[in-house]
Amino acid sequence: MTVHLLGIRHHGPGSARAVATALAELRPDVVLIEGPPEADKIVELAASEEMEPPVALLAYAVDDSTRAAFWPFAVFSPEWQAIRYGLAAGVPVRFCDLPAAQQFGSAGGRSVSMDPLKTLAEAGGYDDPERWWDDVIESRRGGAEPFTVIADAMRELRHGEVATGREAQREAYMRTVLRKAVREGFERIAVVCGAWHVPALELPLPPATHDARILKGLPKRKVACTWVPWTHGRLAAVSGYGAGITSPGWYHHLFTAPDQITTRWLSKVAQVLRNEDLPVSSAHVIEAVRLADTLAAMRERPLAGLSEVTEATRAVLCGGNDVLLDLVTREAVVGELLGSVPGETPQAPVAADLAAHARRLRMKRDAAERVIELDLRKSNDLEKSRLLHRLRILGVHWGVPAADERRAQGTFREMWRLAWDPGLEVELVAAGAHGTTVLGAATSVMLKSADSPTLADVTAALEKSLLADLAEALPPLLRGIDTRAAADADVGHLMAALPALARASRYGDVRGTDTAGLASVAGRMVSRVCAGLARTVHGLDPDAAAAVQDLIDGVQDATVLLAEDVRSEWLNTLQGLSDRASVPPLIRGRLTRLMLDTSRLPDHEVALRLGRSLSPGTATADAAGYVEGFLAGGGLLLVHDERLLAMVDGWLAAIPDDAFVEVLPLLRRTFGTFAAPERRSIGARARVLSDPGAVVVADDNDLDAELAATALPVVAQLLGVS
Repeated sequence: MTVHLLGIRHHGPGSARAVATALAELRPDVVLIEGPPEADKIVELAASEEMEPPVALLAYAVDDSTRAAFWPFAVFSPEWQAIRYGLAAGVPVRFCDLPAAQQFGSAGGRSVSMDPLKTLAEAGGYDDPERWWDDVIESRRGGAEPFTVIADAMRELRHGEVATGREAQREAYMRTVLRKAVREGFERIAVVCGAWHVPALELPLPPATHDARILKGLPKRKVACTWVPWTHGRLAAVSGYGAGITSPGWYHHLFTAPDQITTRWLSKVAQVLRNEDLPVSSAHVIEAVRLADTLAAMRERPLAGLSEVTEATRAVLCGGNDVLLDLVTREAVVGELLGSVPGETPQAPVAADLAAHARRLRMKRDAAERVIELDLRKSNDLEKSRLLHRLRILGVHWGVPAADERRAQGTFREMWRLAWDPGLEVELVAAGAHGTTVLGAATSVMLKSADSPTLADVTAALEKSLLADLAEALPPLLRGIDTRAAADADVGHLMAALPALARASRYGDVRGTDTAGLASVAGRMVSRVCAGLARTVHGLDPDAAAAVQDLIDGVQDATVLLAEDVRSEWLNTLQGLSDRASVPPLIRGRLTRLMLDTSRLPDHEVALRLGRSLSPGTATADAAGYVEGFLAGGGLLLVHDERLLAMVDGWLAAIPDDAFVEVLPLLRRTFGTFAAPERRSIGARARVLSDPGAVVVADDNDLDAELAATALPVVAQLLGVS
């Protein structure tokens, strides 16, 4: 009986190639691989033609999906090559790490007193452990097997080291699995594990009782295990993955390219840049290959490594531009290759339901971000929209609205930004606590929101349920809104909740959802707001007045979507408050502007109010607040109404120097919200006020009268003017 210990790093083309070669030569009777033993039941799925790495084993606690872990594999992962060898050779493949059931059930951290790679790199004269490992292992494409040397190095590093904590538990379980394989009579046993563990698994093993004591009393949890797609981006160390590597795309290339490694790689980089419409020619590629090979020769390397091809890329293909180099790193060095798993892979119920919907709707999971446009008048697009909204309720953000959601809801068109992240698999598992389907789980989440004590929360839940077409959740949420609105005496709460309810009432028919009753509830809420608004706006300080102004603007937009009688009631209330002395100047100014915009006040009345508010007897701060409220939302009014502009200009000119410094922040805040063309036009108009002989130029460029005349017939035809 012989035991062959193949110490590896978890992801690396050199290690993977060496493992594949060693297994083919050793022809073991059983292959033991570092990984969760719960996966033994599903390891055979890796033989399927539909299984395309990168993939990962996902294990999660059945009673608490937040306790979950991934074991990722790329095509260049040594463990993956060991799995594929064993399945192809027809020999048992078993995982030998500490079971996930015990890892999730106990607390225990990694306990390693040194960084082995860093120590070995320093001994070899390297200041970068990644560079050292890449040179001696990953860039190898031949030569003697590395496992004996790796074992010797790790044995020396671990001399006098005693594993503790989780590390001791893991190695004790590995030895337990190894003993079991020996007892079963396997003659040739291959163990593929992290190089650090090799000395702990060498024969002779310590007594079984020694390991039994270490493992005794470890709590267990019920665990489920499955395969899920993974990405190169998730393999990268920058993603936070503990065993991450810096260049999965480069390692994939090293493992899969049959020859001409440097030439093929730089040709790929050139294509990445060409896809961005950048001028990269074949001559650039040839020169970059020469530079990379020259750098490798100067550094006495047998093959150009990542550092050499990166320097050649920066100098030749990117012209020294680090922004372009970042693009290459993201698209090629790291990459976003997404794997796939067979259809028969066991899945959590919600994940299986999502997969079925995605297949039916032809929604492909892709790690690369893309934007799609949905037309809600088309049944297939409407179903996609409902599915994406339901997933958002469950915290599965496969899609995110590409435009402002409020503005998109009033049309038949939706824009979504889609990107699949493998981490969403855990969210799908967690969603199983609410139901077995996407629809059922989302409905359950929204029904729980109906019990929220906050009116705005229930209203927001109603809007989400409408977008997701959760018919069973709508009646309880509607009753909850009506009940809370009737009992809530805080007008601010009612105002905050109204916009979402109004949108739901107006646009339900766009999505084919029954929204009967929404309009009546919204109307009653508006009546309650109108009844209490006078008390709400009385005697507010400037900060509170600004907050109430935002609420008023929200209700103003919401009432546009409601019945005419409801909007009239609201506008009548605003008109009654717009000139009341107890109302803060900021809000009085805003209400006066709204009355002007809705034609409820004639121009001369508005001019009279503005003149009174800007009179010398009014405190400068109050006058500034009135102007801020009046001009909120845009400055075109001053461009087109010379009387109002003259009033504001005269008031500004009359402000004493010391008072001007005090109100300057308010003025900057007001005029700073105007668009640049509006500010230019206001300045040009104001110059005319002080210099009647000045010429107003509408734009920076002089008007070409002859050219403009050629467009007049077309404009006249469009307007129906003879």
